[in-house]
Amino acid sequence: MQLPPLAAVLLASLFALPAARAATVPAGTRLHPKQEIVRDVGTEPATLDPNKAEGVPEHTLLIDLFEGLTSTDVKGNVVPGVAEKWVSRDKDKTWIFTLRRNAKWSDGSPVTADDFVFAFRRQVDPKTASPYAWFPGKAAHILNAAAISEGKLPAAKLGVTAIDAHTLKIQLDQPTAFLPKTLTHTSMLPVPRKIVEKWGDRWVEAGKLVGNGAYRMTERVVNERIVMVRNPYYWNDAKTVLNKVSWLMLVQPSAAYQRYRAGGVDMTSNGGVPVDQIKKIRAEIPGELKLWPQLGTYFYEFNTKVKPFDDWRVRKALSLAIDRDIMTRLVTNTGETPAYSLTPPVTNGYQPIVHDFERLSQAQRLEMAKKLLAQAGYGPNKPLTFQLLYNTMDLHKKIALASNAMWRKLGPIKIELVNQEWKTFLDSCIRGDFVVARASWVADYNEASTMLDLFTTGHGQNHGKYSNPAYDKLLQQAKLAPDDASRIRFYQQAETILAHDTPALFFYFYSNKMLIKPWVRGYGPDPMGYAMSKELYIAAH
Repeated sequence: MQLPPLAAVLLASLFALPAARAATVPAGTRLHPKQEIVRDVGTEPATLDPNKAEGVPEHTLLIDLFEGLTSTDVKGNVVPGVAEKWVSRDKDKTWIFTLRRNAKWSDGSPVTADDFVFAFRRQVDPKTASPYAWFPGKAAHILNAAAISEGKLPAAKLGVTAIDAHTLKIQLDQPTAFLPKTLTHTSMLPVPRKIVEKWGDRWVEAGKLVGNGAYRMTERVVNERIVMVRNPYYWNDAKTVLNKVSWLMLVQPSAAYQRYRAGGVDMTSNGGVPVDQIKKIRAEIPGELKLWPQLGTYFYEFNTKVKPFDDWRVRKALSLAIDRDIMTRLVTNTGETPAYSLTPPVTNGYQPIVHDFERLSQAQRLEMAKKLLAQAGYGPNKPLTFQLLYNTMDLHKKIALASNAMWRKLGPIKIELVNQEWKTFLDSCIRGDFVVARASWVADYNEASTMLDLFTTGHGQNHGKYSNPAYDKLLQQAKLAPDDASRIRFYQQAETILAHDTPALFFYFYSNKMLIKPWVRGYGPDPMGYAMSKELYIAAH
């Protein structure tokens, strides 16, 4: 369908957009004269390149340094970012985004539509080797993105066009009403072409990195700290309050807690709360422990291409043997809730289902698990043997040890626990060099597809290589569904298939959990788990 004149498109706004995310200081609040904060990010980031980032630590830092077309508010709803407005045409297959004319990079140069074209093309270009190369095609459904990421078309064929310096057109290969939600993800951030081409892979170093977010990086000491200061060229700098953010890489929650209690950290990472100290924390500083539901799921992923986990019965048996109530009540104990499905119940517009095995007692589940293992050929004469991989952290070790104890109730089982540092662990998962691996998925945007897409065939984060055509078809039908009710039914059917095939063992739904000093204000119960520095401020104390 031919687009109407551009002016008509831009005037055809279908809804009023909420305000961009920023600090809101209540009237009468006394601010501390020193607006600086020390935060913990949990671990050394693998990269600060938006096109190559993958994990939560990277995402946490990138949303301070960069800003995409869209962003989210503290409730996880979409709000404007660099784009001040947008409209869709052709039944949500063509989208027009109008960029702010005062959006600038941290070197003072303007952010243009061409910057997004360059970044999006770079994201899907196989030469970039992005772990999220799949995202523009599989999640956002940008025209030709999937073919480009598979090396079948050149990046120049991507359905993203700069109409002019401040107008971006995105064409999709199928209707996608939630496109603005997908554009909040860090893989869809802009990157400065001239800086990338000048420095190559070194462009993300302190002193070279140029971003368009509320902060710019001034110092980086690997495995120790990253220091950011306000970016005076950020379009909404007038509403930013914090002048300096120092990020520490405290891998172990116990270390983060000690530093926090000593006054060296104002805000821990999401999850940087030691589970073995919870009772003490609740007794001594109850008002500083902040918990609220998060759009994320903790699980173990099975490599479905290697024995014994090419057999669904083995996978299902191990899943049934885990007592989720004990895990969330005694092992984690920080607001998590048992998970028997992938999609968190707080996902916008989703209605969770209850699987038949959920209604059984744990003793009944254990008996079912034993029968499945026996049917698969495992027992006293043939013990189940495998290696469990997890990244270095106290909590992951505790869960691995607890799982090991629960699995031993199934009979003779030999399990080797292997831990690796974060970067090495990520590499092992990406290569598929594991049998069972600790995993998690925190929503890229607030819609069920961001969770369920994970196990579709060929998904970039489907490290266990699970594949079921019936499951893939349901996800495709959901995205083309004419209404929300139909879409939810397809999602529920997909969850039923996952419950049978068990490509992963779902433990619990995450809670956001942080220790936050009383003088740190401005954060909200964001289900995505974000606490952007630009929304924070320090009250007088």
